[in-house]
Amino acid sequence: MAARGTTRRHSDFARGRAGAARLVVPLCEEDELMTAVPASDSVIAPASTPDTRHDALLELDGVSVGYDPRVVVADASFSASPGTVTTIIGPNGSGKSTLLRAIGGLSRTQAGVIRIDGVDVAQLGVRALARRLALLPQSAVAPDGLTVADLVSRGRQPHQRWYRQWTVSDERATLEAMERMDVATIAKRPLDELSGGQRQRAWIAMCLAQDTSILVLDEPTTHLDMSHAVEILETVRRLARESGRTILTVLHDLSLAARYSDRLVVVADGAIQAIGDPVDILTPELMRDAFHFAARVFPDPFDGTPTIAPAGL
Repeated sequence: MAARGTTRRHSDFARGRAGAARLVVPLCEEDELMTAVPASDSVIAPASTPDTRHDALLELDGVSVGYDPRVVVADASFSASPGTVTTIIGPNGSGKSTLLRAIGGLSRTQAGVIRIDGVDVAQLGVRALARRLALLPQSAVAPDGLTVADLVSRGRQPHQRWYRQWTVSDERATLEAMERMDVATIAKRPLDELSGGQRQRAWIAMCLAQDTSILVLDEPTTHLDMSHAVEILETVRRLARESGRTILTVLHDLSLAARYSDRLVVVADGAIQAIGDPVDILTPELMRDAFHFAARVFPDPFDGTPTIAPAGL
């Protein structure tokens, strides 16, 4: 069991500051938030048998979401495949984040079914879903003073048992997540001392430590400058390719979405307007109809991906 001093050190995280942990396990109970304890301060139990694969298919079939009785997005149907990045784009207020909240189990659907490998997520318990899907909301907030290692260790919460031991598997998953996101060298630094790009890497590392087959990122480049945004998206695309994870994102920058996504899902006016390869669906007509914006769409001279510019330029 965890050392008593370690339990005290994390108690403020469990008391009323449960937001970060709830990003990992939607709707979890606050008395479960003490489960993950950094291995450096605990007794390490033997590794448990891994129960996670990194190649699950995410499907939405006729899904409607909103805030009763209002429907924000109706009859949404699309899939996201293993080893790919699927990005939802659309105007502000079109329901992109509302859709992600339903996918992540933070809100109920009004109609339709969300499936992971054919299993209705509504039939999964909180922990069972959290072992399959990790969600990073748009504005993630952590308690003051929380270190990178502390944050990343929270990703192991769905895999903990009632006796709250920290296992070799937890240790390995946490270290591998920090190394993959290039934050291992700053593991002991508080989050509030990091740059925006470093903080976002730490949050994504937490999701990777959760060891799920599906990773859902709502605006992972929010508040980042161009260089850090590109760095994050390069990493996300590489994660999909190398780990086989199914990655679903929401992005506002259409040119970046086109460059770093395998498929786009366009949400506007309460429904899905288009689904497909960025080259095929990003057209001036789509920009006019879905975004109500006169635009020029031209291929990037280096990789041919669509680039969006105002029509007046």
